Amino acid sequence: MNIKSDLTNLASFIEQAALDPHLSNECLNDICEATKHFNFSGLCTNLVRLPLARKRLSGQTQIKLITLIGFPFGFIPNKHKIAEAEWAAEKGADELELVPNFLALEQNKIDIFAEEVANVCEIGLPVRVILDMKNLNEDKLSLAIDASIDAGAIGLQNGNGFGGCVEPYEIQHLSNLVRGRCAIKAVGGLKTLDQTLNLIEAGVDKIGTSIGPQLIQSLKLRNSEFR
Repeated sequence: MNIKSDLTNLASFIEQAALDPHLSNECLNDICEATKHFNFSGLCTNLVRLPLARKRLSGQTQIKLITLIGFPFGFIPNKHKIAEAEWAAEKGADELELVPNFLALEQNKIDIFAEEVANVCEIGLPVRVILDMKNLNEDKLSLAIDASIDAGAIGLQNGNGFGGCVEPYEIQHLSNLVRGRCAIKAVGGLKTLDQTLNLIEAGVDKIGTSIGPQLIQSLKLRNSEFR
């Protein structure tokens, strides 16, 4: 199956983001409808919008509803992250994306870092840990990856989406460190179809983006030009 021409295959990589803090309920409804229309793999939104998104995606069991814990920097106590995760589970989240305790990682308190991840995993939902690759040295990155996987995370994400565009070499490096032990999601500054396809070729399992519909339309246009 050729990802460069197959619309269904591309849609299976996309987890549509709805994270703009100024997003209206009407816009969230539109994003949910687009997610269903294109049959994206998932929709990722914040806690406050989770109940409405769950309502709009009701019955769409193939589309994962993802929400964020401790976002964007993880600067809240462990017990509050657990409370957020429990609330998200009650409100219908299918998966969680956790910003971990980077202070514990910086202080080489890897047991505290791992315990927090494990505590959130114990809620019972699949957990993806959001790394901060651009600001972690090699040793800290390796520690974070190993601790997250050992604690039960089913996936890792390169960053929180802030800053520059995620590059294929970052994903290739992350993939080398993960060694097939969990899934990889890429986020950050995606603007074009070619950027997205390059990340898929670099080895990501999921793409987090706010422009999922535009990417599908770009691929449709490209396919029509080659007919």
